[in-house]
Amino acid sequence: MSTTADRQQDRRFFGHPRALAHLFGVEMWERFSFYGMQGILTIYLYYSVAQGGLGLPEASATSIVGAYGGLVYLSTIVGAWVADRLVGSERVLFGSAVLIMLGHIALAVLPGFAGVGVGLVAVALGSGGLKANATALVGSLYEEGDERRDAGFSLFYLGVNLGAFIGPLLTGLAQQQLGFHYGFGLAAIGMAAGLTQYWFGRRKFGPEVNVVPNPLPAARRLPVLGIALLVVAIAAVAALTGLVGPANLSDVVIAVIVVAAIAYFTVILSSRRITPVERRRVVAFIPMFLASFVFFALFQQQFTVVAIYVDQRVDRSLFGWEMPVSWANSINPVFVILLAGAFAALWTKLGSRQPSSPVKFALGTVFMGLAFLLFLPTAGGAANSTPLLMLVLILLVFSVAELLLSPVGLSLSTKLAPKAFHTQMVALNFLSIALGTATAGSLAEYYSAEHEAAYFTAVGGAAVFFGVLLALASRPIRRLMSGVH
Repeated sequence: MSTTADRQQDRRFFGHPRALAHLFGVEMWERFSFYGMQGILTIYLYYSVAQGGLGLPEASATSIVGAYGGLVYLSTIVGAWVADRLVGSERVLFGSAVLIMLGHIALAVLPGFAGVGVGLVAVALGSGGLKANATALVGSLYEEGDERRDAGFSLFYLGVNLGAFIGPLLTGLAQQQLGFHYGFGLAAIGMAAGLTQYWFGRRKFGPEVNVVPNPLPAARRLPVLGIALLVVAIAAVAALTGLVGPANLSDVVIAVIVVAAIAYFTVILSSRRITPVERRRVVAFIPMFLASFVFFALFQQQFTVVAIYVDQRVDRSLFGWEMPVSWANSINPVFVILLAGAFAALWTKLGSRQPSSPVKFALGTVFMGLAFLLFLPTAGGAANSTPLLMLVLILLVFSVAELLLSPVGLSLSTKLAPKAFHTQMVALNFLSIALGTATAGSLAEYYSAEHEAAYFTAVGGAAVFFGVLLALASRPIRRLMSGVH
């Protein structure tokens, strides 16, 4: 069993602590199952019953997908809170991986909407718990000021994208050849593989990974349980009475996330457990939170608007064979895999001379907006007429934007986090992703082939504009960050 000091001097995994390899592996398999399932989820919801789907309207299908994606990242709050107040990060990570596997099994074996409901809730809760705590554990491998940190997160992100690349290829092929439930079953097998791999490596972590930094007093545990049961009851009543349904699900999730984000920032900023320097750093994170939201509102449309676009607007014929729709979801991870090492090497080589985090965020947001503007040359064409190579070019720009912002956001949340709210600050970063992901589902309601040009212009232009504003504000934000680069 290693100590923190041992791991900080350890360079056995491509110059990084060996423990990073175990987190790399479990996250890779979790992303295999997550993106493999999500690659076929949208078309499963709106394909007709004769095609093996559930026959929902497209707007309802994208609303469900957006809401589900938002709930995944919203549930990072629950996972982070349980880790920080009850049992510690590593135990939550392992239990979450088990829950994810059970959710994919439910999607595979339960028919119709029962499988969708049970499966998506289980996967969302499990993924949220795993993501927040895996990220926090990666951050714990590095001392404050260790310039390997951003490179380490880039390597961790490589694991994410290996899984994201392989998952849609295999589940999409299984769906095309055998049916949707076989695709969902393959996602369950992938998560089982990740769980097995992690089981053998989890004992390599020291006992400090399960230290509870801010324990919940025993007297408060029963009231907290009561609040949790009340929330579940309200959600059940809202669903059973029709107050919340497929058509408005993503809008409801957006409202919940906005309230949660405001409450979370308020709790952290008003806490007596943080120092004045830590408080300024949390304030500095607010514009980064907004930039992350804008970025992911576009980026996560890979699973809503872009999924429909690939199905209905892209020529997927390859030498007389039609490529599965979900295979488009593997294009972005390929580019990230190819470029992640280059970005990690670049940040390591530049060291203290690399662009500041606000500038990286600004560049990522601008590039994401430009990616949507690249849809304009082929907007309004005939059905399935857009060349596949054009889609590949657009997703290349997606990938560059992602590498500028997403792994940096994971790293920044650990660098700006107050000690008393370490994992929960990581959850705040994921909360920005939750808001963006749910918004991607709601924005999809305004997309149609007839209004493509207006849609892509408005969405892409807004992101570019926000990125420019963030770049202009980068210096005052850096002053608030109090020495964090």
